[in-house]
Amino acid sequence: VVCLVAYHIFFMLFIWSYWKTIFTLPMNPSKEFHLSYSDKESLEREPRGETQQEVLRRAAKDLPIYTRTMSGAIRYCDRCHLVKPDRCHHCSVCDKCILKMDHHCPWVNNCVGFSNYKFFLLFLAYSLLYCLFIAATDLQYFIKFWTNGLPDTQAKFHIMFLFFAAAMFSVSLSSLFGYHCWLVSKNKSTLEVFRAPIFRHRTDKNGFSLGFSKNLRQVFGDEKKYWLLPVFSSLGDGCSFPTCLVNQDPEQASTPGGLNSASKNENHLFPAKPLRDSQSHLLTDTPSWSETSAKAEKGKVGMSNPALTMENET
Repeated sequence: VVCLVAYHIFFMLFIWSYWKTIFTLPMNPSKEFHLSYSDKESLEREPRGETQQEVLRRAAKDLPIYTRTMSGAIRYCDRCHLVKPDRCHHCSVCDKCILKMDHHCPWVNNCVGFSNYKFFLLFLAYSLLYCLFIAATDLQYFIKFWTNGLPDTQAKFHIMFLFFAAAMFSVSLSSLFGYHCWLVSKNKSTLEVFRAPIFRHRTDKNGFSLGFSKNLRQVFGDEKKYWLLPVFSSLGDGCSFPTCLVNQDPEQASTPGGLNSASKNENHLFPAKPLRDSQSHLLTDTPSWSETSAKAEKGKVGMSNPALTMENET
């Protein structure tokens, strides 16, 4: 009875999380990131180069964006006609931009991103527990198979196949689940591991990491009662994320009073642009930072990256 109850609990959680991973639609950038009709016309009229970047900078000046392309240009998708939010990438399979895209998974026939990343993690966890449970309960009969302790029927071959299948899936799932647990602890996506995010000041592979506890809460939320259930509880809106910049961004305002220039070499948690209300509490125990005035920002445009070119990422 205990084995049957445990089996069905693992099975139901596995099916539930698998279902949610498959049928949860990936979130796309909100309307504020889409270019207006006039901006689209301006991009089509203007030749590629600094003029187009001026159009994109003007469209993105009020958006919570502080990552760039390799050349320092505004990240723009010419297929979706939008300014890409941070950690957003265009999926060539889905042919759309996905918020906090991790990868396109053929096993679930869906993009794994901000909207279903928690479900994907739980799917890996419960499928691993499911396979381990089957392998553990089948082990004694598997041993009897090799010691001729089972009746001579065709059913004994089913026992052998079941154990091998469960054991092999357990090995593969454990490595994949362990890898994604490491990603969560570092607040990275699979794409960001292969290509580190580029901020305005420099490339920083740990730019979005806020520490293990806050990284975990970004994916699973603040309420622990929902952590083990395939219910959406991730923090934020997927369009803006808190950052941990090692060196102060030159486009940001000076440090608050009382901090000298030597503190620039220390790690500070601060939002490069105003965060959504649902995320700002992640940084409540750290110094707050303010943006430069609109006039000062305008004067600096084009100075830090004198020869910007627009690059499209897939």
